[in-house]
Amino acid sequence: MIEPTSADEFLLRVRVYYEDTDAAGIVFYANYLKFFERARTEWLRSLGFNQSELVGQQGRAFVVHSLDMNYRKPARLDDLLTIRSRITRLGRASIHFAQRAERDGELLAEGSIQVCCVDTTQLRPAELPASVHNTLKSIQG
Repeated sequence: MIEPTSADEFLLRVRVYYEDTDAAGIVFYANYLKFFERARTEWLRSLGFNQSELVGQQGRAFVVHSLDMNYRKPARLDDLLTIRSRITRLGRASIHFAQRAERDGELLAEGSIQVCCVDTTQLRPAELPASVHNTLKSIQG
C-alpha cells in the first residue's frame, strides 16, 4: 500500500507475513533490507520510472553500494509496518537514502543506503539517466 506524503518522503505499508519471520516469530533482520528495497522500487515506479525499462531501454541498473543498519525493536507476524524513505544526497551516479521501518509510529529499524547506477553491459558506474536525476533533484528535501 502506497500512501500520499510530502514530496521529499515516500511511504510504503508492508504487512509482515510468516515467511518474513524466524522461528521466534520475529522479522528476520535481512528482511528489513527487502522491505527497504521494495519501498525504493515503488517510489521510482510512482515517479514514472520502471526499473526493468531502465535496464532494457537505457542499459542502466541500480545496485546497493553500501549500507548501515540499526535495529531497535522487533516486528512480528501480522504487524503492519510503514517504510519511510527519503533522499539524503543525490550524486551524478548515486542516490543516498535514509529509510525507517515503523509500527504505529514506533521506530523498529533504520538504515542509510547508498545505491549506485551502473551500465548493465560493463557493470561500471554510470550517470543516472537525466530524467531520473532531474525528477529526484526536484523532490529532494
